[in-house]
Amino acid sequence: MTFRTRDFRPVPPADRPHRTRAGVRVIVTDGVHVLLFVDTDPGVPGSRWYVTPGGGIDPGETPLDAAVRELAEETGLVVEASELVGPVISRVALHGYSDQVCAQSEEFYVLTTPRFALDISGHTADEQLTLTGHAWLRLDALDAADAPVWPEALAHVLARADAGGACWAMGVVEESTVPVQA
Repeated sequence: MTFRTRDFRPVPPADRPHRTRAGVRVIVTDGVHVLLFVDTDPGVPGSRWYVTPGGGIDPGETPLDAAVRELAEETGLVVEASELVGPVISRVALHGYSDQVCAQSEEFYVLTTPRFALDISGHTADEQLTLTGHAWLRLDALDAADAPVWPEALAHVLARADAGGACWAMGVVEESTVPVQA
């Protein structure tokens, strides 16, 4: 099942198909900055927000295996599973886009590493369509970012993880360009 469609066609909000999937995300930080991708919804001109690397869990993968794979595919950075901390968040993210609604149950892991040059050659066709760049944003300035940062509590999540906090069960959150409920 695809998360987005390459042959993109906006769908009236009430008619959008609803999909579910299990996913994983990786919060990549150098301790002062966090690596975020600039994401868009092609059906909502001018839409723009920041997200952490990550994606769906393939059949037979553990969330940790998927985190390692997604990090390599999306950033070019190859790490060992033992280098990731977590999960630090578990949640269900409702993503309302102009072409569909996706309920993604997901876990977040943390990787602390020096900054590196990204290799995005492993991006899927969908990622090439929607991801328009990346940035290393200062953790203490995420609230002042020029676009929404998802998850909203990203700096707080890292502070909890640094303090040795248990996995934060965030419940259901909505991150949408077109609200799930009209």
